[in-house]
Formats: sequence, C-alpha cells, structure tokens
Amino acid sequence: EFGCAGADVVPVDVTGPGGLEAAARAARYAALDAARVGRPVLLGHTLDDQAETVLLGLARGSGGRSIRGMAGYDAPWGRPLLRVRRDVTRRACAELGLVAHEDPHNADPAFTRVRLRTEVLPLLEDALGGGVAEALARTAEHLREDGEVLDTLAERAVASARDGNDLVIEYLVDVPVAVRRRVLRLWLLDLGAKALTDKQLRAVDDLVGRWRGQGGVALGGGRTGVRLVASRRRGRLSAGFVND
Repeated sequence: EFGCAGADVVPVDVTGPGGLEAAARAARYAALDAARVGRPVLLGHTLDDQAETVLLGLARGSGGRSIRGMAGYDAPWGRPLLRVRRDVTRRACAELGLVAHEDPHNADPAFTRVRLRTEVLPLLEDALGGGVAEALARTAEHLREDGEVLDTLAERAVASARDGNDLVIEYLVDVPVAVRRRVLRLWLLDLGAKALTDKQLRAVDDLVGRWRGQGGVALGGGRTGVRLVASRRRGRLSAGFVND
C-alpha cells in the first residue's frame, strides 16, 4: 500500500518551543532518529523545499546558517532529491502508479511555509520570469560552500583560544568577525546554550570587539529556571548558569 517493503507508523508528541511547525519538525526527526538503529535516513526534501527554506531565512533575517538551507547529506540525514523539483517527483510517482500521501497540513494556509509555497513563490516566479526556485537553491549551495570553509576556520580558532571552559580574548581580537562569531557559537553550544539568536551572538561578540565594560549577556540554556550568561573578566570570556 505504501510502495515499500514495510512501514511503521510511530505516534509522536508535538510539543515544544517555536510554534507548531517547529515542534512537529523536531518530533519527526526525533522519531526517525529513534527508529533508524544506526542507519542513515533518506528524506524527501526537494529543490522547492530548499527554495522555501532560503526564502524564509531571508525574510526572517536568520543569517547565513539558515539561508544556506539544507545539506545534501548531514549525517545521518540524506536528501537525494534536493536538486529535483517537487512537480517532477509527483509526475514520477504518477508514471510508476504510486499514490503519494499528501499531508493535509501542507495545504493549510494557517502555516507560513504553506502561504509562501502557494502565494509568494508563484508571485515571484511570475514577476521575475521564472527560475526563482532554482536561483534560491543555487544561492543556498554557494553559501553552504562558503560557510563550510568559515566553519573549518572557526573550529581551528576555538581550539587555539580555548583554555578550559573559557576563551582567551587575545586570541580572538584579530580574528575576522565572520569567523569569530562562529567561534563564539561553537563555544556557547558546547557549554549548553540553546537556540542562539543572531542578536545574542552579536552581543557576546561585542564583549570582544566592542568592549566598553558592559555586563554579561543572558542566553537560553535549555534548563527550566536557569540561563547561561556569558561575560568578560580579566582578559577572558566565561559562561555559566545562573537562576532566572
């Protein structure tokens, strides 16, 4: 019935921060991760999904990490259809006599991504003469290539600057800003920060590049009733949990 050797239907609990769309996505990935038993998982994201992700990131000012979209392979997740248009996958299923399941939420205009898919992207395609989805996907690929280089430089820089759980300021001041903010992100995530925003990262970066004696920067820590606070003292950046 499902066109495969077997299928397990796994119920999930769709709760958590970030709204229904984000919570549902997190629940899907958690269920797949629990069921994969060490094996990679192939996902059905298409070029259209990539274009939507890039456009959403642009509209929300989410920064390069969101605008560079989804990776073709990001262990354990593989996306073999990422360069294929959604309409092509539907036609392929029709030619093979397969009936694809359509998630009813994908047609619900209450969700931002659905309105973008059904209203915004078609309008852009019409206004700009087509090719918008492909252009957005190419942009994501170019940004991903650049981002991977910056991430590698950041990993080297954080290894040099780190002393225990602290970062030594003198190793950071001359690091290019694009790399330095990646260093700070890696460091903070390793210490337990959750859902870092661009505004928070810029505030922590100001403790290095625009130091005026300002106080610490409060960050989400993923624990109820506590926050991770990053601060500068005696030539070092430190971060620790404090009660709200």
